[in-house]
Amino acid sequence: MSDTVIVARGLVKDYGRTRALDGLDLEVRAGEVYGFIGPNGAGKSTTIRVLLDLLRPTAGEARVFGLTPAAGGPALRARIGYLPGELALGGRISAGEHLHHLAALRGGRGRDAIDALAERFRLDLARPVRTLSKGNKQKVGVIQAFMHEPELLILDEPTSGLDPLLQYEVLALVREASARGATVFMSSHVLREVETVADRVAVIREGKTVDVDSVAGLRRRAGQRVSLRFAEAPDAAAAAAIEGVEQVRVDDHTLTCLLRGEPNELLQWAARGRVLAWSARDRDLEDLFLDVYRNHGGLAAAEGDHDAR
Repeated sequence: MSDTVIVARGLVKDYGRTRALDGLDLEVRAGEVYGFIGPNGAGKSTTIRVLLDLLRPTAGEARVFGLTPAAGGPALRARIGYLPGELALGGRISAGEHLHHLAALRGGRGRDAIDALAERFRLDLARPVRTLSKGNKQKVGVIQAFMHEPELLILDEPTSGLDPLLQYEVLALVREASARGATVFMSSHVLREVETVADRVAVIREGKTVDVDSVAGLRRRAGQRVSLRFAEAPDAAAAAAIEGVEQVRVDDHTLTCLLRGEPNELLQWAARGRVLAWSARDRDLEDLFLDVYRNHGGLAAAEGDHDAR
């Protein structure tokens, strides 16, 4: 298998005068869980539809397993498990009949997994799909995406509508798929979920990929939110002059700052005063995401205090 499963170069998609994708680039490696994050309207679902040949791009090119989605046809789609963001299910057939029909279209692949997955997700296979709640329809979508053990999973908001326990089961399925060598492309606005399972994360903004890094790399770049309480009011300017210290604020005798890098110099400076209490909190993917959207680019420090808590 090639080292790269999904490649997109300069993808543009226009809907009349509205530009949904504006030169988007992607490169998803074989066997990785790739988180694709951004707010509603950023272009996540449009990107997925282009990758699946449900939409044709206005410009640029996408390839999946080395093939353009249009050229790959049914043979390419058979290698993919797709969970759409909005699953359209209707008719009088039962959930079980729907899933067995999909298995038949795939040459029987996945039929043996239906009952076990239905039990795992507490889905009543006898219920007509038109009577299912949003959460139960989501269960059907999860099962149809995973049941045939595809080489590539494309998941658009995979935990939407599910209770916390079943959200955990979806993430467990993602880990299991990755462990057997599958590639997972996972679009979500639930940033803590992405942080939990992803190897790398791409941030999309206004139809462009504005940052890509490993989760470990993002954490290193994120820094820590540090709080120091002194017996006397600290010198904010002196703290701000320390390498790696940003966003310094002093409230009464408490100094808060963002620390990127090693804490040694900050601790040496603090030791010159009388420190009564201190705390440090690692920033998470949500903090980084807000950085990107406040800075219109790379993962630099935001001017605001969104993570001062």
